[in-house]
Amino acid sequence: MRRTDREVTARAEIDAIIRGSLVCRVALAKDNLPHLVPLCFGYDGTGLYLHTAWEGKKIEHFEANQQVCFEFERNVELRRDPHSACKWSVSYESVIGYGTISELVNPAAKEQALNEIMRQYSGKNWPLEAASVATVRVWRIDIASMTGKRSVTNADVPS
Repeated sequence: MRRTDREVTARAEIDAIIRGSLVCRVALAKDNLPHLVPLCFGYDGTGLYLHTAWEGKKIEHFEANQQVCFEFERNVELRRDPHSACKWSVSYESVIGYGTISELVNPAAKEQALNEIMRQYSGKNWPLEAASVATVRVWRIDIASMTGKRSVTNADVPS
């Protein structure tokens, strides 16, 4: 990271940014063409969990290239200056990481992953019917690396 003064290195802080995010953006590549998708997610500290339909563009990308990049953000705020356009900025916290995606096919593993997703948004486990679990594809991103960042605030911008 170029701006090490803005880097978030504490794992607890990186986890808090992820857990405080509503969307996981996953970047994919197939035949040297990028594709970016916003997704609901679950996180267990070592991996991310996603669910999809049975077919579609992102599935084609997952199957063509299992290497992915992901991004989270929270506390996004536009910082305005009423006198100077050059003093406008955006403050935020973010995490960017890399990993390998694979499909979970075991029904018990799928159910556990779907509950990771539900815990992200509801804070609890849910009873899931086997028939419902069977209607979706479920994926895990094994996290290889990730970095966090906090951007500038108004206090950081010179007057």
